[in-house]
Amino acid sequence: MKEIDIVVPVSRELSQEVMESEARRQLGLPKAAQVRCIVTRKSLDARKDVVWRYRVEAYRMDEPYQPYVLPEYQDVHDAEPVIVIGAGPAGMFAALRLLMQGLKPVVLERGKDVHRRKADMAKLSRDGELDPDSNYCYGEGGAGAFSDGKLFTRSSKRGDIREVLYQLVKFGAKEDILIEAHPHIGTDKLPGIVENIRNCIIAHGGEYHFDTRVTDIIPGFTVKAVHEGSEVEFKASDVILATGHSARDIYELFDAKGWEIQAKGFALGVRVEHPQHIINNAQYHGRQWQGMPAAEYSFVEQVDGRGVFSFCMCPGGILVPSSTEPETVVLNGMSNSERNSKWANAGVVVSIEPEDVPEEYQKYGAFSLMNFQRDVERRMYSYTGSFAAPAQRMKDFCRGIVSASLPKTSYFPGAVSAPLHELLPENVYKRMRLAFPTVDRKIHGYYTNDALLLGVESRTSSPIRIPRDPETLECAQVPGLYPCGEGAGYSGGIVSSALDGIRCACAIAEKR
Repeated sequence: MKEIDIVVPVSRELSQEVMESEARRQLGLPKAAQVRCIVTRKSLDARKDVVWRYRVEAYRMDEPYQPYVLPEYQDVHDAEPVIVIGAGPAGMFAALRLLMQGLKPVVLERGKDVHRRKADMAKLSRDGELDPDSNYCYGEGGAGAFSDGKLFTRSSKRGDIREVLYQLVKFGAKEDILIEAHPHIGTDKLPGIVENIRNCIIAHGGEYHFDTRVTDIIPGFTVKAVHEGSEVEFKASDVILATGHSARDIYELFDAKGWEIQAKGFALGVRVEHPQHIINNAQYHGRQWQGMPAAEYSFVEQVDGRGVFSFCMCPGGILVPSSTEPETVVLNGMSNSERNSKWANAGVVVSIEPEDVPEEYQKYGAFSLMNFQRDVERRMYSYTGSFAAPAQRMKDFCRGIVSASLPKTSYFPGAVSAPLHELLPENVYKRMRLAFPTVDRKIHGYYTNDALLLGVESRTSSPIRIPRDPETLECAQVPGLYPCGEGAGYSGGIVSSALDGIRCACAIAEKR
C-alpha cells in the first residue's frame, strides 16, 4: 500500500479515472493494471489557489486490504444493566458500546426526546420562556444536537474515531464525514440521527427514560430521580455519569456528599458574527465559485500569557440562546447541513485559569470558576432584562465606545447596544481588544465594524473536573461510578465526548 496525495481544482471533484491513473503511476504499474483506491481524507486548501487536496491509499490488487467493520450489537433484553446518566454524545455512544459488549444500557435524561425539545427551544427564542430541563443544552442529543454537528477531532489518542464516524453514517449521516478534514452533519440532520440511535438501543433491549432528572446517586448503586413530579429509582452495579458541562446541580450533589471535585480552567468571551461574504472574501482571496462551501476560520493568539482563540466556528450559521438557568444570557452557534445563512459566527474566548478569577471567588473553592462563570452570565441578563444579548460592533468594542447602532443579527431574541468592554471581566476584555486587530493580519477584513460581538460565550467547557482513576476510569472515591465526557472535564466536542463514553463502557465490560 502507498499513500498518495492528489490535488484537484476546486471547480470539480476527484474522478475514479484520475485517481486510479495516479495510483498506477506512483505504484509503478502499467496502464492496464488494476488498483484499489481508498480516499481517506479530503480538505480544501485556500492558501494560494483554491484546490481540493485528497489523501488516497493505493493498493495493488494482490495486496491485502481490510475494511473497517463495526462490531455487532447484541440482544441485551435480559443482560445486566448499566445506568447511563445523560443522553448527549458521551451517553449515547457509551450506550451503543454497551450493546456491543452485551450489557444493557439504561439511559436517564433530564430533558425531552430530540423532537419534543424543539418546541421548548422555540419558546426560549421566540417568547423568552426557559425550561431549565429542556433547552439548547439539555435533552436528547445534548448540546451537540443543536450546534452544527462539527466532528473536528482527528486525534487517535482518545480511541479509534472510526467507531464514532461509522456509527454516525450507519444512523443516517453522509459518508463524506469519513474523509472530510472538517466534517459536519448539520443541525437539521442530527435529530433524525439521534432518534435512530435511540431506536437501535431500545430495539436491542436497552432503555430510555426522558424527563428524568437525577437527584441522588447512592453507592451500590441506587440512582434516584424525579420523573413527572414523582421520585423513581434505578439500580445497577455500575453508573456512567455523562451529564454535560452545564449540569451544575450534579457538581453540587458531589459536594454535598463529600466527593471530590476540582476547579478547572475554561474559556469565556463573546460570539462574533460577520456577514459570511466577508469571511469568504478573506479566506478565498476574493475568488469564489459556485459550489464552494461557506468559508471557515480559526485562530489562536497569545496575549499576556493567555490564549485568545476562536471556538465552535459556524460558517453560514445562526446564533441561539443556550441559557440553562433563569436570568442568564448565554449564546451558542449552529448551522444547518447546507450552511447557507448569510452570517458566519464563532466564539472568541480567553482562557481562564483558577488564579485568574477575582479574589472574592477564591472562597468558593472548587466552585470558584463556576460561580464566576454564572455571575458573568447574570450580568448580561441584568443589562438587557431579557434573553436579548448585550452587543457591540468590533471596532467600537476595541475602542471602548458604545455602538450608536447595530447591524442585523441572526440571534432571534435580539441584540441591545451595550458596553461589552465594561460587562466582560477586565482581563478578558483587555486581551480580546489586543487580539482582534492582530487576527486581521491573517484574515484580512476580519477587524471591521460590520462584525458584531454578542455576550456571552461561556459554556466552552466545564469549569469543574470530577477526578477519576486514569486506569479504571472510576470516580476516585466511588468505585463503579464513571465520570465521563465534557461534564466530568475529560473531553470537548462531539467526537471526543463520544470516545470518552466508549472508553468508559469498555472499562466496565473489562472489569466484569
